[in-house]
Amino acid sequence: MTETVATPEPEPAVDDLARHAQKMAKKKAARDRIMAGKEGEKGLIIVHTGAGKGKSSSGFGMILRCVAHGMPCAVVQFIKGAWDTGERRLITTHFSDLCQFHAMGEGFTWETQDKARDIAAARAGWEKAKQLIRDPSIRLVLLDEINIALRYDYLEIGEVLEFLKTEKPPLTHVVLTGRNAKEELVEAADLVTEMTLVKHPFRAGIKAQAGVEF
Repeated sequence: MTETVATPEPEPAVDDLARHAQKMAKKKAARDRIMAGKEGEKGLIIVHTGAGKGKSSSGFGMILRCVAHGMPCAVVQFIKGAWDTGERRLITTHFSDLCQFHAMGEGFTWETQDKARDIAAARAGWEKAKQLIRDPSIRLVLLDEINIALRYDYLEIGEVLEFLKTEKPPLTHVVLTGRNAKEELVEAADLVTEMTLVKHPFRAGIKAQAGVEF
C-alpha cells in the first residue's frame, strides 16, 4: 500500500509578509489617531430593538460586564417579568450585592387579557426604573422589554424621554430593549442596534429552549 505524504503549505513570500506588515502598520496608525480624539465619558442611552433574537441577551451581557467591573447596576423587567429566566436566577442567586433585579411584568398582553392591569404593571415598573436611574451610584439600568410597553402606549414616550433628558445622572447608562422601538426613542438614543431576524427554530415548530431563549 502506497503511503500518501502530505505536501507542505508554501510559505508566504517575503514581499507578501512585508506588504502585510506595512498595511497593518498603516491601519494601526489610523486607528490610534481616531482613538486619540476619544476622551470624553458619558452615560449612554442604548436601544436594542428589531425582530431578531438577542435584544435582552445583549442587555444582560452589559449587566454582567458591570458586575465584572464591580459597578452597581439594576434590572427592571417589563412584560415578561413573571418568567423564571436563567438571567434572573443567576443575578439574584450570585450577584444580588451588585445588581438589583425587579421583575415587574405579568406576561404579554395576550396572556393577561386585561389592559388596565397591563398598564398598572407598566406604570409600577416605570416608577421603580425612575427610582433606580436617579441613584447616581447605580452605573447601568436595564429596562428589559420596555419598548413593548411603549409600543402599546402603556407608558407615554414623551414622559420617558423627558425623564431621561432631565433626571438621568450624567454617567448613568440606560439600556432599553424590545421590538418596535419608538422613532422618538431611536432619535434620542446614543447607541441603537437593530436585531434582524434571518432564521428562527420557532418557525420550524421548535419550542423555546432553556439556555438559549430563557
